[in-house]
Order: sequence, then structure tokens, then C-alpha cells
Amino acid sequence: SQYSAVDTNPLSVYIMQPIWNKIIKIVPLWIAPNLLTFSGFVMILFNYFLISFYDWDYTASGTSPGLVPTWVWLFSAFTTFCAYALDSIDGKHARRTQSSTPLGELFDHGLDSWATSIFVLSFFSVCSRDNGKTGVSVYTMYIYLSIVLFNFMCSHWEKYNTGVLFLPWGYDISQVVLIAAYLLTGTVGVEVWQKPLLFGYYITDVLVILLIGFSLFLSFPQTLYNIHRAHLKKTLKNDSLYEGLLPLVSPLLLFVLLTVWVVLSPSNILTKQPRLFLWMVGVAFSNVICKVIICQMSSTQPELFHWFLFPLALVVYAAISGLLGWTEEAVLGVFTALVTAAHVHFGVCVGRQLSEHLNIYIFSLKKRVQE
Repeated sequence: SQYSAVDTNPLSVYIMQPIWNKIIKIVPLWIAPNLLTFSGFVMILFNYFLISFYDWDYTASGTSPGLVPTWVWLFSAFTTFCAYALDSIDGKHARRTQSSTPLGELFDHGLDSWATSIFVLSFFSVCSRDNGKTGVSVYTMYIYLSIVLFNFMCSHWEKYNTGVLFLPWGYDISQVVLIAAYLLTGTVGVEVWQKPLLFGYYITDVLVILLIGFSLFLSFPQTLYNIHRAHLKKTLKNDSLYEGLLPLVSPLLLFVLLTVWVVLSPSNILTKQPRLFLWMVGVAFSNVICKVIICQMSSTQPELFHWFLFPLALVVYAAISGLLGWTEEAVLGVFTALVTAAHVHFGVCVGRQLSEHLNIYIFSLKKRVQE
């Protein structure tokens, strides 16, 4: 299928695109577009682990500001900008080098589906978790992450039904806000997040309100409207309502299972291990949504229940029924490691299969020799 995307965001069209068009001229023509995509993702990952090292339990910014060195915040701004730039120019570079492939599209969106949660998890270190005075509760973090992932899911569900990816306005805005937030934290210090901004509201409250407002009143209605318009024009990819709604079943069940675990966990697992739990949420989501992206690209039907829901349901049942007892945290740790390994394995396998099928290398523009 021919890849089509529509971007109507003024910030992107008038400010960012001209910048990317300048940056792209520096990129040597022998570099493979997937290498740009992957480099951006590696930078986000590296940055995430760096912040985790200084702030494993999301308390550093709240309890004793200064625990995270200033250079880390400035480095975060730098890596976020680089990742944003690389993610924005990889497609342009593919067209420049005439190497646009379905593998590149899947690689880009697949890594985006994982990076989305990592951006959010890194940002939580800026506002820190609730310590009675300032910060955000771990439950707010979970809801915040879920809303961001819901937005990501909507744009790909929309593409599954309409064949067109309408780039969500939230993407460019969120990247610019993230970079600004890191720069602000690096220059002024984390204290800036701990003083009320307006009418007793903190900057973090304002960001949460903006995010929820954007999602529920802009993104989601826009998705429904685009699908409705395709329905009127008779350009929908799926005839039946069942087929159209099918990709939503697994992500929604995933959210239900995770929420049940969060709410009914005997040891309050989210409070004990917010970083592990939220990381696991992001990886699980990415794996589920990658299947939807593959189905949408290959015009196949996703299965009703993603395989991951079964082991998750077992673990959640064992946890909330008290079966796990004091081992709940350890089980979460092992489970998170297995899920992450399974997701990486899945990505490597799909990448290899596609590169063999399309007769291309993933990270090189050299042509494969026909066997």
C-alpha cells in the first residue's frame, strides 16, 4: 500500500518543516533512513536510563532538588531535540535517496509506538512524584501515560480504517514542550515545578489539564470525524463495524487488565515500583499496537486477542488474588524483563523477515545480492 500522511499542524508546517529541510541537507546520501530512525530511538533510550540512574523511584526532584545534576536535564533537552529531528527527517531522507520501503514505515512507526511511552516516563522525573507538598501521584502518572498512548493508538486505528495517517497535532506540540521543559529545568532548577504558577495551580497541573483537553476535545473527535468522512465518501478500508473496531479490542483489554492490577494490587504495586510498572505498560502497549500497524500495512485482519493478554491476565489474577503474596514485586520484575525481551525479539524477527522479503538491508542502502 502507498504510504500517505497528512500534517495540518501550523507549528509543524510553518516552523519545524523549514528547519528540517535545512538539517536534511547535511545528511550524507549514503546513510540509510532507518539508521536515522534508530539513532533517534537509541538516544531516547540512553537518556531514559541516564535519568533512571539518578532517579529510580521518581523522588529525586521532590525530596532533595539537585540530586539530578543540571547537565542531565540539558542533555535531555539535547537528546529529545535530536530524536525529534531524526524522526522528522527520516521520511524526507528516504524520499531523497529513493529508498522508501514498507520496512522503513514499519520501523519508524514501530519505534515511535515504544518511544512515546519513554518520552513520558523520562518527563515524570522532572515533576517528581507526590511527597505531600509537590509532585504528581503515581496514579496520575499512570493515567497520563494511558492518555498519551490512547492518542497514539487513535491515529493508527484511524489509518487502519481510512488508509491515511493524520499526524496528530499533539506530537509536534508535545516535543517542543518537552524540550522547553528540560531547558527550563536545566537553567532554573527543578524548583520551578514546585511553586504554584497561577491561582494555586502548578505547571504540572496545567500540563495535565492541557493534555487531557487536547486528547478528549481535539484528537479523539478529529479521529472520529475523519473516519466518519471516509465513511460518507465510501473510502473506508473495512466494510463492517466489527472489522473497523477490531484493532481496539486488544489495546482496551490491555488497559483494563493493567488498571485492575493497579487498583486491586494487595501491595500497591504502582506505588512500590512505579518505574518498572510504567515501563512494562509502555512495552506491552507498543507490542499490541505494532500488530495493528502491521495489519493496517498488509491489509490483514488483526486477531481478536493479542497473545500477550493471556500471560498478563494470569499474572494479574495471581497478584490480585493474593497468590503472589510478598513476591509480587519480584514477579513484576521478571515479567517486565520477559515482556521487554519478547518485544525486542519480535522487532528483530519482523525486521529480518521484511528485509529478506524486500531484498534490502535494514541499515544500509546497498542492494542485497539475489540468491
